[in-house]
Amino acid sequence: MTVEIYDDRMEISNPGKSIISPEHFIEENQSRNERLADVMRRMGICEEQGKGIDKVISFAELCQLPAPLWRSSERHTLAIVFGHKPFDDMDGNERVRACFQHCALRYLTNQRMNNQSLRERFNLPDSKTELVSGIIADAIAQNQIKPENPANTSRRYAKYVPIWA
Repeated sequence: MTVEIYDDRMEISNPGKSIISPEHFIEENQSRNERLADVMRRMGICEEQGKGIDKVISFAELCQLPAPLWRSSERHTLAIVFGHKPFDDMDGNERVRACFQHCALRYLTNQRMNNQSLRERFNLPDSKTELVSGIIADAIAQNQIKPENPANTSRRYAKYVPIWA
């Protein structure tokens, strides 16, 4: 494992391709070596509960950081945790990634994302409802999230779930 720290981010790289697609890191977990993971869990070295990614996303939200990014190639798997970046400086991809991760995290804790929860995630005032609605619409268009109840036509009371839910 390699950890590199830059002014605006930290990159953690593990050798080898991940056995889980980065798009599913939030809701899936699988150890590369189940025996080793079991021994480490029994020794108290690791949890082996698949909660690490959830904790990283929760911390990023708590500290108002951009959403973490995961990439996997044949040679390595990379996790990037970003430093603070004002909302206005985030691009559309960063906003949609944060929207998806917020939605998935809420789903996994038996809650649902709505416009208000996403505004709170970005620390935006009520006056930014339309801006946040646009981010939600972009996340839907990019097949990241979907309405929990497609029959509900009220955007005011709409709740959203990850596309895989």
